Amino acid sequence: MRMSEQGKGSASVSAAAPAPPGSDTYKGWLFKWTNYLKGYQRRWFVLSNGLLSYYRTQAEMAHTCRGTINLATAHIDTEDACNIVLSSGGRTYHLKASTEVERQRWVTALELAKAKAIRMMNDQSDDSGDEEPTSHSDRSEIQGTLKILVSKLDDLSTCNDLIAKHGAALQRSLSELEGLKVPVEGGEKIKAVNERATLFRITSNAMINACRDFLDLAETHSRRWQRALQYEREQRTHLEETIEQLAKQHNSLERAWRQAPTLVSTTPSAPTANKGGSERLRKEEASDEDEDTEYFDAMEDSPAFITVTATENTQHRRSQSNLSGASGGQPNDWNQDDHMSPSCNDVSGMELQPRRQRRTRVPNKPNYSLNLWSIMKNCIGKELSKIPMPVNFNEPLSMLQRLTEDLEYHELLDKAARCDSSLEQMCLVAAFSVSSYSTTVHRTAKPFNPLLGETYELDRREEFGYRSLCEQVTPSPPAAAHHVISQRGWTLWQEITIASKFRGKYLSIMPLGAIHLQFHSSGNHYVWRKVTSTVHNIIVGKLWIDQSGDIEIVNHRTKETCQLKFSPYSYFSRDVPRKVTGVVADGGGQAHYILSGTWDDKIESAKIIQSSRGGSGSEGKQKTVYQTLSPKLLWKKYPLPENAENMYYFSALALTLNEQEDGVVLTDSRLRPDQMLMEEGRWDEANSEKQRLEEKQRAVRRRREAEASDALDEGKEYEGYQPLWFHQRRDSVTGETNFVYKGGYWEAKEKQDWSMCPNIF
Repeated sequence: MRMSEQGKGSASVSAAAPAPPGSDTYKGWLFKWTNYLKGYQRRWFVLSNGLLSYYRTQAEMAHTCRGTINLATAHIDTEDACNIVLSSGGRTYHLKASTEVERQRWVTALELAKAKAIRMMNDQSDDSGDEEPTSHSDRSEIQGTLKILVSKLDDLSTCNDLIAKHGAALQRSLSELEGLKVPVEGGEKIKAVNERATLFRITSNAMINACRDFLDLAETHSRRWQRALQYEREQRTHLEETIEQLAKQHNSLERAWRQAPTLVSTTPSAPTANKGGSERLRKEEASDEDEDTEYFDAMEDSPAFITVTATENTQHRRSQSNLSGASGGQPNDWNQDDHMSPSCNDVSGMELQPRRQRRTRVPNKPNYSLNLWSIMKNCIGKELSKIPMPVNFNEPLSMLQRLTEDLEYHELLDKAARCDSSLEQMCLVAAFSVSSYSTTVHRTAKPFNPLLGETYELDRREEFGYRSLCEQVTPSPPAAAHHVISQRGWTLWQEITIASKFRGKYLSIMPLGAIHLQFHSSGNHYVWRKVTSTVHNIIVGKLWIDQSGDIEIVNHRTKETCQLKFSPYSYFSRDVPRKVTGVVADGGGQAHYILSGTWDDKIESAKIIQSSRGGSGSEGKQKTVYQTLSPKLLWKKYPLPENAENMYYFSALALTLNEQEDGVVLTDSRLRPDQMLMEEGRWDEANSEKQRLEEKQRAVRRRREAEASDALDEGKEYEGYQPLWFHQRRDSVTGETNFVYKGGYWEAKEKQDWSMCPNIF
């Protein structure tokens, strides 16, 4: 047996597991040469993405890789019927399969993976970092599809080369067999022919599988291209119908203009007034058509629609009639001066408490220069919460405090709690869901990752009637639970897990989890989820944040819905940046309100007073034209405090979140030492303290893992970490299991009994 000074490896595939069609992964047991004392040892091998890695056991795949070899630069050789030799860059693996057939399967898989790895190495144009996470451009989609198809075609080409190679070898063996005369020699040659035939069969099967993958992918994307083409046809039809409507309105305006002088000829000043009024009418109608046209393509079940604001005369005329359109035949329930019914604006019975004077500034941010790319370039594809980052890229707030910032515009919920109409209430809830993003427009710094068991309270009961509590409840994946109860008639709770990926040019932040809101008097229970946030220009340029995606808010008591669309920024779009549009519909799907605005400035609502059906697209979708009243303001962003650019662009609420409070629990984020040092501008000390806290947390985790392992060895059940103030329960509305507040925090604060709290700082 030939040995290598660099190590030998042999692997026996008890069950080499080829991955499903379309996958590049191949797994199985092989025997690997270790040393002269131990010889061949059984190891679990995984072939994936051009890399061959091995582990002692399958369980080690989750945490410990024993070695990896890159096939792009590796040489593959076969010593005998069962051995495989891989060498690359001074490293050699001597592997042994249990049978010749298994050896041939591995050789075929390794050759295919090597060919693909070489192609990937030669093609350095990594398009993954250039694609926007929420881009729906047909061009980028087609380019990505073509790239996949080309890759599959290359696989077919590689299989074809292998078939030609092994076919030629088989033919040579057959030719030699024909010229044999000695029976003993014939037996050896026949064995070689059988081996060649087996290899040829395995390669042919790989060719067939690759062909099947190619055809399946081609059929799938052919249907997608057909849908994309159909969509473009519908859009063209939509534009043609819109132009036709504009032409009809233009003709009617011309007729009105010609008739105006004869109607008011008896009044000398009337022509001037009517001329101005006609001009104003024409401008308003034209601008409404040009600027207020909305396309809700992302809403699969919603028709595309156009909004047209009614003129004053039209509003007055229709308000005297009995409409049967989208308003449900009850126009008089709508206040012309304010879109909210009187009950929504009623503040009677609410005593205005004198507000406590809170701080209005924090120390200015120090001017430390540090290259973000020098740190992030080694973290591409990793989970953001697992990247060790200096405080230079943080802001002196934790993720728990950022969750609490959702309450910046709590008065929207106070107002919604007083609404008699659930549809009007839905408009305010939608505005509240959008308002939580307004504080992020300039906030490109990263909040501190909370330690396990860290909490944050915000008690504004005396000033605004609510109390808020957050707790970091799970270590992996890290999740935070939040509970708010207001004396003004509402309760909000959520469990949020932040999934984030760094892609080279941008950072995607995807909040996972549902937000629940319940109003005490009506029992209306609203549920929605957050959209994806993207931080751009990580490598070069000024950092900026975009929000994109769809939010569906559902009132589970009445089945009313609100569909919100956050439009991603596009250089080629003529829409205003950060645009948000939405439709509020009743339980039967009838639209009642149109919402529009931007997530960094304001949201307006307009009540639909009439709807008309346009033409139908090829898929049967009808275009709807909504005529609305003039939009009314629901929410407007507060201006930032003076000197905000030097105070991390904190809002007025954010400036107070680290303000010291008497009697808070020892695990409160206000007391976190590295965060306090950073706010004071002592960043070097903050970095040292941050490393100490993280190492302390790792030591606690290792101890907990050791306890779990000991309990498992003894056959005992290990409970694991349990949060102090939240417990898991199944939600009766959504059916999901999440952490909800179990009570006891505010009672413990009143007694100042924190004996049950761990020392995490």
